[in-house]
Amino acid sequence: MLRASPRLWSLGCRQVPQLKCARPFSTRPFLRYPRSAGLNESVSGATNTVFEESGPSFASKLGRPSVRKQVLFFLFGSSTAFLYAAWRTELETSLVLDRLSSQARIWSTQTISNRDLIKFQQVELITKLRNQYAYLTAEVPKALRGWTSLVYLSVFQPYADASEGRRLCWKVCLLNAGIWVMWKFRRLQPAMARNFAHNPLSGLSFTLLSSMFSHQGLFHLALNCLALESFGSAAYTYLQKSQNNNHPEQLESTSVYHFMAFYLSAGMFAGLFSHIISVKFKYPRLIANLSSPANLPKVTDTWASAVASASSVAKTSPKGTYLWRSAPSTATKVSSELPSSLGASGAIYACVTMTALAFPSAQISLVVPPSYPIDIQTGVAGLLLIDVVGALRGWRVIDHWAHLGGAAFGAAYWAFGPEMWTRLKRQPKQEESLSS
Repeated sequence: MLRASPRLWSLGCRQVPQLKCARPFSTRPFLRYPRSAGLNESVSGATNTVFEESGPSFASKLGRPSVRKQVLFFLFGSSTAFLYAAWRTELETSLVLDRLSSQARIWSTQTISNRDLIKFQQVELITKLRNQYAYLTAEVPKALRGWTSLVYLSVFQPYADASEGRRLCWKVCLLNAGIWVMWKFRRLQPAMARNFAHNPLSGLSFTLLSSMFSHQGLFHLALNCLALESFGSAAYTYLQKSQNNNHPEQLESTSVYHFMAFYLSAGMFAGLFSHIISVKFKYPRLIANLSSPANLPKVTDTWASAVASASSVAKTSPKGTYLWRSAPSTATKVSSELPSSLGASGAIYACVTMTALAFPSAQISLVVPPSYPIDIQTGVAGLLLIDVVGALRGWRVIDHWAHLGGAAFGAAYWAFGPEMWTRLKRQPKQEESLSS
């Protein structure tokens, strides 16, 4: 469960990815000043002024990136996800009730439970898979029927046996794998770095959502998918059971949309939490360090050194003014101290934390030796302790603040989420559904 900080080495106008991300990177070949800073003058003029003025003027020239757009994006995106999930769940439940009532008259005189709806949908799925299997075996040549049957059963038999939550996690993992494949194309890497990795200085908001499905390394992808397949399905089970136990009168045929709304909101909140920490705490401290007298460039004493220094400060283009990578280490320091991040670990940490609180007696074990089982709450506490230490000490291989934000969201949703979800949905009138 790693939310990695990828790194791109800037070579002219090309960006070459380095899979072993030991240090963070800037998502663009050049570092643009934040739009929220309100800078209209060129970088060359600002740079000369900065080097001549004191530290407070340095900070006032650069300004401070805003978090307003990111907060609004999270609030709008999360609200939209939950409202759509509630509406779609009600629609799916009504359709399943209609099919169940039309196929069995016994339900017209008997109360229907959520378990009955889930069993009925499982029977429908198996019937559909069997019909597809019969169609394939009838269409393919006899010489290939044996291989076709073997492949079909190897793929769809585990799919039919798995729970609905696990099948959903598999689909999310396939989406993550597709985006990982896109990272492997060199021509797509600049666009991928811009649109599928969240940079706190980019001013973009939608990357809070897109970055949670993005993985640049294979090990990063495999580890997150393995954790999602385990803890995501457990979190799905908790959401389903909480609905059945606390409000059995409110029919719900599926928890797919509920879980996806929770998963998306958790991932966006984790990215937003890390963004706020970077902008409100790391950025001002970094600017203060860069504006200290020890970091100011040396005064040029010859014409040759003055020309060389001026030529490497800035370049103005029709699209705006950018700092060269060779400028006096400012762009390099900012990009390394405020890296971009990507990965699903923020949302996965929310699933892990909610599972630990919902099933405190459960045990977990590592997939690599030593694989002895431990209590889930002990294991989760150990992970959070590592993230707290990493966040306070400034470790930059993993986005520890995103992990902590995801864990906080999972704990909050365990306490208040199920009741909020119940209030979003209107109470069903089972008598009207059965009579229709």
